[in-house]
Order: sequence, then structure tokens, then C-alpha cells
Amino acid sequence: MIRLFRSKIYLAIALMVAVLTVGIFGFRFISNYSWLDAFYMTIITVATVGFGEVRPLDANAKIFTALLIISSVIIFSFAISVITEYVLSRNSLQLLKKKKVKNQIQSLSNHVIVCGFGRNGMQAAERLKAYKRPFIVVEREKEIIEKYEDSVLFMEGDANDDNVLIEAGVERASYLIAALPDDAENLFVVLSARQLNKSLFIISRASKVTSQKKLLLGGANKVIMPDKIGGDHMASLVVIPDLITFMDKLSMEGEHTTNLEEVAIEDFSDQVECNSLRDLDLRRKTGCTIIGYIEPNGNYIINPEADLPLQPNSKVIVLGRPEQIRKLNEMFHIRA
Repeated sequence: MIRLFRSKIYLAIALMVAVLTVGIFGFRFISNYSWLDAFYMTIITVATVGFGEVRPLDANAKIFTALLIISSVIIFSFAISVITEYVLSRNSLQLLKKKKVKNQIQSLSNHVIVCGFGRNGMQAAERLKAYKRPFIVVEREKEIIEKYEDSVLFMEGDANDDNVLIEAGVERASYLIAALPDDAENLFVVLSARQLNKSLFIISRASKVTSQKKLLLGGANKVIMPDKIGGDHMASLVVIPDLITFMDKLSMEGEHTTNLEEVAIEDFSDQVECNSLRDLDLRRKTGCTIIGYIEPNGNYIINPEADLPLQPNSKVIVLGRPEQIRKLNEMFHIRA
């Protein structure tokens, strides 16, 4: 629709330029005016301001002037109507777009709020999209929003503003990722979010080691230092390159899935009787292997024993190829 209006505007501008050009050349060669007088006569004729002629017009000049007045009135009226329609329609489209975004945000619950759409925020959004987790990005730069709004749900505003976080549904959200480039801004976001939602799981980015402790004290559950992780990763590629490459492949995405999956015990117990890991028998049923167990208190057990008793509110971490993970999800209806 915007493209159609733009083409109409270009047409209107071309017609106005054509009228002015025809008027100038007409007065120049029909009435033998100088170029300046021809330009002056064209302007006062098109504008219909009622100024007097440079000199009396003959019959041919009067006919030409009458036709110029009629055509200019029609063309300029058309141009004004197109510009007015374009402005009003653009405002209407913006209002409709904002209303649509607002309705989408209000329908979200247990979602993820990503604050900032820089390098880290963009990577977080891509990963969440791959896992089909509902999320919204809070971003204040209009240029960024306009560039990515077709594929990402944005909330325009400053993440440090409590009202913006409330509009983003922070009170209904499960997670918040503070991915702003400045540690101080991330700290303010963490403080505000923790005040608005005590049960919110907050993950914050940090650039400096000194900021890590402050963010944790401010209410962040986890603090990630991308630069440190990147440096460790590069050094590890020198020391243990094959192992690191293998670990990277574990987290790579296949066809909308991954090689690792975290599954709550309740997802299994609702469908099969399972008192221990052996009862799940995932290796035979799906080909996946259980490589980790997370107890209800958050304690991690790596490579757990098959006879390990399962507790409510615990989780297992399974390893498998993408097709095996997909089979696991389909068999136990873990993901929609």
C-alpha cells in the first residue's frame, strides 16, 4: 500500500513539473516573454493569486493561459489529495501496527523478554526462535526495529523504564535477558525487573569482571561474559581442538532442533511409569542417551546411574542426533 502511494506521489510531482515546464515554454514562445517573465507569468497563473500580467495578452495567449489555469488546478488538486491520503494512511497503518503488537504482547505469558537487539541480543533471539520459545525484544532504536520487525516481535522503548517493561509483560514473563552493551544499563534493567517480578529468572550480559558481582547482587540469576567465553573458547581450540569442535556440534541446530534436550520428569511420568532412569528406556525407544540429571534442588549429576531414583520436579539431559531428538519430542509430546 505504501508503495502504491509513493508511485502516486511520483506521478503527481511529475505532472506538476510538466505543467510548470509547459507554462514557461508557452509564455516564452507564444507571447515572446523573456525567460524570467515567462517563469513569473507561469507561477502567478498556476497559483491563481490574481497578480497582473507583465503586459496585455493577445488572443492566443489568453487561450493558453485559460488552459494552463484549468490543467494546473486539476493537477495540483490531485497532488494535494494524494499527499493528504498518503499522510493519513501512513498514520493509520502505524496505529494498526501498534495495536497489533500490543495485542500480541498482551497474549504472551511465560515468555522471554530480551532487552537490546545488538550482537548478543540478536543471537539470543535467533536461538529462542529455533527453540520456538515465545519472546519479545525491547529496543529503543527505530532503525533496528524497522529492519527486523517482520521476523521479530519488538517493543519500542527504553528497557530502563519500568513502564516499558510492564508493557512488555514482565509481570507475566518467565525469563529476562539483559543484553544491553553497557553494564550500568544492564544493572538498572536487572534492578527494575527484579522489583516488578520476584520470581523472574534474569540472565544478564556483562563486559567487566567487576560488574558481575554487582549484577548478581542486583537480582540477576546468571551473569554471562561473552568476551571471556569467546577468549576461553579460542584458547581451548588450541589446546583441545577436537573436543571443542565436538562440543560445538552438540549445540548446533539441525532442522528446527538440536542434539541436546532438557526434559522435565513430569513429561515422562504422565505417560509411562518411571521410578528410575532404567524405566524410561530412552535408548531403546528413541536412540537418545541420558547424560545428565538435575535434582529438584538444582544439583547436577553427570552420567547418572541407570538405577538412580527419579524425583518430582527434576529433569534429565539427553543426547542424540537431530532425528533422535525429534523422535523423543514426538513420542512424549514434549514440544508442539
